[in-house]
Amino acid sequence: MSELRSSAPCFPVADIARTIAWYEENLGFTCYPFPPDELPTFGVMVRDNIEIMLQRIENYQKPDLYDLRDGGGVWDTYIRMKDIKDFYGMVKDRVEILKPLEKAFYGDWQFEMKDLNGYVLVFSERTE
Repeated sequence: MSELRSSAPCFPVADIARTIAWYEENLGFTCYPFPPDELPTFGVMVRDNIEIMLQRIENYQKPDLYDLRDGGGVWDTYIRMKDIKDFYGMVKDRVEILKPLEKAFYGDWQFEMKDLNGYVLVFSERTE
């Protein structure tokens, strides 16, 4: 039987080079623009087992949907990880934090942040 292994969100952005530089500097991703020596139209950003893809759309501006959901923000990607407290300490003064690191009602530690394009990333660590 077939097995699904992973999923990668694909974010439309106006400026792939600027987005790549931000993710490298602030979140420690390794990034690959395509084509590499010209104005990139596509990009892949990787850190550990997480991949985020980028597609260039000229003049694109992501609509702010965060406050539209009753009871919580609208998220663009949810990333499970290890050692969230260390990671949070590393990024909290570099990025826009929407919700600080806290233990959710279901027991996991998580925080919400916004990237330079307005995408909401949630980082979460499962607790046993």
